[in-house]
Amino acid sequence: MWEYTDKVKDHFLHPRNVGTIEDADGVGEVGSLACGDALTFYFKLDENGKIKDAKFKTFGCASAIASSSALTEMVKGLTLEEAKKVTNEDIAAFLGGLPKEKMHCSVLGRDALEKAIACYLGEPDKKIEGEIVCECFGVTDVEIERVVRENRLSTIEEVTDYVKAGGGCESCHQRIQEIIDSVRGGEHLVKIKPKVMTNLQKIKLIEESIEREINPTLKQDAGKLELVDVDGNRVLVRLGGSCASCAKSTVTLKHYVEAKLRELVSSELVVEEVD
Repeated sequence: MWEYTDKVKDHFLHPRNVGTIEDADGVGEVGSLACGDALTFYFKLDENGKIKDAKFKTFGCASAIASSSALTEMVKGLTLEEAKKVTNEDIAAFLGGLPKEKMHCSVLGRDALEKAIACYLGEPDKKIEGEIVCECFGVTDVEIERVVRENRLSTIEEVTDYVKAGGGCESCHQRIQEIIDSVRGGEHLVKIKPKVMTNLQKIKLIEESIEREINPTLKQDAGKLELVDVDGNRVLVRLGGSCASCAKSTVTLKHYVEAKLRELVSSELVVEEVD
């Protein structure tokens, strides 16, 4: 069972702005019933070119409904230029986070918004770019590369969580891994990080880095690391397992944990141990 934040539950149980806008300035349709998620997003502009109304209709899970509802609230009052900058991570952050297996719902919202803006601007539907990698869900190599880059993904399972590619027959797994390796091959030289992070995004990235990169290494020596709090650039942690009583715990914190978080998240982070 997935853990949902109170905000996700609220937007699922009490979705905002459900319906259609008959004289909408922009309409974006993405997904399909065949793949399990479909979303139609509508917006209407005011005389100043700002989004004064946004509505949606969706077929999908709780996360799809919550993400769509959140998106309509987020874009109201924005110009189209501002709305273009809304990312799937922004949608997830607005909801207080989404289970990693449900991040594709925020991607669906981002794509619907992009299509609606393109509709208003009179831009033709984008032709399918690249080659189909996942036949089960019709996902191309360009889509996979984009989501790996934007969300710093490193495994096939994460790609599946974001765009469903690889979640069917699994015959595309080798090709997905090749794309991941290609995108992230130079990450030891240049790490892919968001240019500007909100505090929520920073905390989320720190949590993901501890879970994916740090704890698996500490676990090899029966140790573990718990994130206690983040105060600006101070990362407060608690060592557990064998690390808690290790004489070299300070070395572990500074020369491994802090160094790793500075590499993956921000060079300004300082790690401190608390009781």
